[in-house]
Amino acid sequence: MASASGTSGLTRRRGAGGGTTTTDDSDPSRVSSPAPKKEPDLRSPETGYETSGANGHKIAFDPRDISESAERNKQPKLTLMEEVLLLGLKDKQGYLSFWNDNISYALRGCIVIELAFRGRISMQKDSSRRRFPLADRVIEVVDETLTGEVLLDEALKMMKSSEKMSVSSWIDLMSGETWNLMKIGYQLKQVRERLAKGLVDKGILRTEKRNFLLFDMATHPVADGGAKDEIRRRVRNALTQRTVVLPATPFLPEEMEFRYLRTIAMLCAAYAANVLENALVTLTHEARERAFAQVDELLAEYSQWPFGRRAGGVGAAIGANLEQVTREEVNAAKEKELQLEVRIDLVRN
Repeated sequence: MASASGTSGLTRRRGAGGGTTTTDDSDPSRVSSPAPKKEPDLRSPETGYETSGANGHKIAFDPRDISESAERNKQPKLTLMEEVLLLGLKDKQGYLSFWNDNISYALRGCIVIELAFRGRISMQKDSSRRRFPLADRVIEVVDETLTGEVLLDEALKMMKSSEKMSVSSWIDLMSGETWNLMKIGYQLKQVRERLAKGLVDKGILRTEKRNFLLFDMATHPVADGGAKDEIRRRVRNALTQRTVVLPATPFLPEEMEFRYLRTIAMLCAAYAANVLENALVTLTHEARERAFAQVDELLAEYSQWPFGRRAGGVGAAIGANLEQVTREEVNAAKEKELQLEVRIDLVRN
């Protein structure tokens, strides 16, 4: 049997778990294959590990997720565009007024304001910039990091890839108000519908289909009334109270920068979009008139840098502490003066 197996030409491949102790390493005629080297996977992101206290197992995580989560905690749950749109939507019907021609342009302006609030854009660093009107000053991208909001990231990429233009020029281009065929691609289309779908993803709205005589249209009624109620309370607080206090909420975190300035920008943007009255329907006629007069005061006080109450203003009985709290916010972030100038310009317009 031994001789038969030796002449049969068959050999048995030894497995890794073979029980025999004999090896062929002593045969000088055999050359062992080198162990394959592990190439670093350049496509995979850097991975960190942390030890769980429960069972001692290591849990992998992407450090970039940690940094993005930290930034999201400092940002409101809703953007300025979403807050303005939410104020304009009818709660049960889920659509805007058909006679509102102002909201489209105002929403494009809110996109630029939001990018400035998040530190992505600023006025161009030019020593002679103050000689020009705010609307004619050029803005530039100072941080290319994406925000996670589709419309904001789309606008940020356009600003980064094109030549530097002024604030008013960008709003005109994103609104499609241009005769230059080379720049027609800068227009942001279906902004209201995309914002509404974003609010659906955040659980604030839901999607329904309604029939309007000859056609069907997707509508977005309010699913979670807490968000809109919080915006209404903030509007009434800022426009009717002598001392404006903004409590911390998921929609306006305590650690967020420029809480009061963001609220002022939202009020003025809602006023320009002709949706502010929807938050004041529960007030008396006299109270609504005083609220609108206060918005006019805010437009005058925060349309020029530096901020300050106008001499001879009539709204001293409302929001008397706004000048102080906004000055404290500005002093806490003096390096962001150029971003503040962007916001001022859009609040005024």
